[in-house]
Amino acid sequence: MTDRMSDGLFDPADGEVRNLEKMLVIADALMRHVEQNTGDRSAAFEQFRRAAMLEERVRQRTRDLEATLKLLNEANSAAERARRDLSQAIEAIEEGFALFDPAEVLVLCNSRFCRDLADVRTKLSPGITFADYVETVSRSVKLALPRGVTPKSWAAERMRLHRARQVFNVGLSGDRWLQVSEQRTADGGTVILQTDITDLIRMERSERGKLLDDQARMIRATLEHINQGVGIFDANRRLAGWNSRIAQLLDIPARLLRRGIPFELLAQHINQTITLGDGFSGDMLRQWIDGGLPRGPLSFEVTHASGIILNVFAQEMPGRGFVMSFADVTRERHAIHAMIRANTSLEARVAARTGDLAAALAEAERANSARVRFVAAASHDLLQPLSAAKLFVAAARDDAVATPMQGTLEKAHNALVSVEGILGALLDISRLEAGGAAMDVSPVQLSMLLRQLTDEFAPLAARKGLRLDILPCALTVSSDPTYLRRILQNLISNAIRYTATGRVLVGPRRRNSQVRIEVHDTGPGIALDQQQSIFREFHRVQGSASASEGMGLGLAIVERACALLDHPLALHSELGRGTCFSVELTPVAHHAVPIYREMTSVIPEEPGDNSDRIALLVENDVELRQAIALLLERRGVSVLEAGSGEEALALLEEIGIVPDLYLVDQQLDGTLTGIETVEALHAEYGERPTRILTADRKPQTRLAAEARGIEIMYKPIAADALEAFVLHAN
Repeated sequence: MTDRMSDGLFDPADGEVRNLEKMLVIADALMRHVEQNTGDRSAAFEQFRRAAMLEERVRQRTRDLEATLKLLNEANSAAERARRDLSQAIEAIEEGFALFDPAEVLVLCNSRFCRDLADVRTKLSPGITFADYVETVSRSVKLALPRGVTPKSWAAERMRLHRARQVFNVGLSGDRWLQVSEQRTADGGTVILQTDITDLIRMERSERGKLLDDQARMIRATLEHINQGVGIFDANRRLAGWNSRIAQLLDIPARLLRRGIPFELLAQHINQTITLGDGFSGDMLRQWIDGGLPRGPLSFEVTHASGIILNVFAQEMPGRGFVMSFADVTRERHAIHAMIRANTSLEARVAARTGDLAAALAEAERANSARVRFVAAASHDLLQPLSAAKLFVAAARDDAVATPMQGTLEKAHNALVSVEGILGALLDISRLEAGGAAMDVSPVQLSMLLRQLTDEFAPLAARKGLRLDILPCALTVSSDPTYLRRILQNLISNAIRYTATGRVLVGPRRRNSQVRIEVHDTGPGIALDQQQSIFREFHRVQGSASASEGMGLGLAIVERACALLDHPLALHSELGRGTCFSVELTPVAHHAVPIYREMTSVIPEEPGDNSDRIALLVENDVELRQAIALLLERRGVSVLEAGSGEEALALLEEIGIVPDLYLVDQQLDGTLTGIETVEALHAEYGERPTRILTADRKPQTRLAAEARGIEIMYKPIAADALEAFVLHAN
């Protein structure tokens, strides 16, 4: 109990002196109590004993208090030293430093904090809140507020940055700058660091100015280096930059080339010496310059009074300014005009020299496009005599019935048909190169095609002492008959040409669902390094044949035709052992109707007496007109001949006879074309069975005839087809 009492009486926090005073007071009270109670000596003694024990306890407590006080003094000294060290460390920081507690009340700051804000520094003391600190800074006369920013809006933005804990810069008067950063402490307080970045800002500004100056010099040097005239205009359409080339191209005086001059003044001077190109007007340029509409890139041409032609390109820049460049394209435009004139002159020369095929082909070898135009232009005059020859041979063949000459004439006719096929295929390939024709794929009977090839090439092989074997085949394949014949003709012709002794074998070979026609020879073979180049135009294997035996077009035509028809072409050859070319074809159903145009034509039976039938033949080529007239007259048809549309109309008006049918060439000597002549005949004498005879396979001619309901018979004219029309026309 005594211990509990003493625990309540003595407090270590009261200090040693205070507790000692308490002990003396207690001892004195006990002594008086003993003196007043002498009657009960044992009780007094007991109390005295207790007092002595209490005194001993007081002494022990005193010693404990002294030890505690010593430790407390030592702790206070350490805390004071720590506080002093912290203050010195904070003061040693080169940046401004401030510490706010979790309640956002200032705890301490160093002397550099807000040093440049003298009117703020005097108000900073521990206990000021963060909001009051921001409000004080926002009203400082040393704070350089950005344009349009009020102290209130600055304070609001500062509080937002405080919440976001962002690093930011603050501008001060005198072109000084502080960088402010905030960090949270572990207990939720805030540490603010203020760093003077004035020197860094000024150095960056200086470096940026130097960089801009360097860039400006580089841009100026670039503008002066390029061969175009350049003018740069700002958003107010005033001149901001230019190079000397623009003054040279547009003859602009130096007094007009100064910074800030309006575009309108420059335009007034330039308009006096230039002419805008076709399709562009001054109003269009003004609308673009005014910027009322979205500015896309603008390009047009002008012609200067000095004769130079300028290509002008204008484009908008960021900030609504724009740049205009002027490029001298006089040489390019003159070159284009010269090329147009050269092309026109070339076409005229080609048209005038269509009869000289060899010279035209030599010209075609120098320019592929010229070759295509030559073949197209030459078609009419080449097909004219071919048609006449076929018709003359057909007429002679009819006269030689049941005579030894009939077989010869038949083979001559077949040879002319082969020539026709070759020329037709060449023209078709030329049109395909120019995008003007398409394949006509249909069933082709191989038996008939191979028989015709045998008749055509057997005499040629015999003259060279070669054995030619073309094996029969009853299959029908899907292909273009004209192109397929042309492919096999070239392969067989090449095999015979390059084989000196031995044999040429042509035969089909079944392979899975395909049929492969192979052409073997016992010639010298083709070296591996030449097996690709032989398919190029005008290429011949060196030393294998003379130039007179061909122009080197055969295999080039074969490769193109196979590619167009999707017929795989293969080559296998060994030097000294011969060569094999093969073409893969797709068979069609056995019941398909085989079609082989012009090669399988059947001469129609004569419909009896044709002596009352009259045909009007309008053809300006005399030999072809005579051949057609001879063929028809042998069939009992009377023929009225004319060389032009005007002559035909005059002839019918003079004799007063209306023919039963019309055969009219498209290209005539007079002013009327064939279609125009037919229209005049139908208008004057009524519609009659009519055919337009032409070698012109251009789509325009075909469409013009179809629009008027007139059918076309292309040259070279097949005798069977002509007879079928004339003898059966109603």
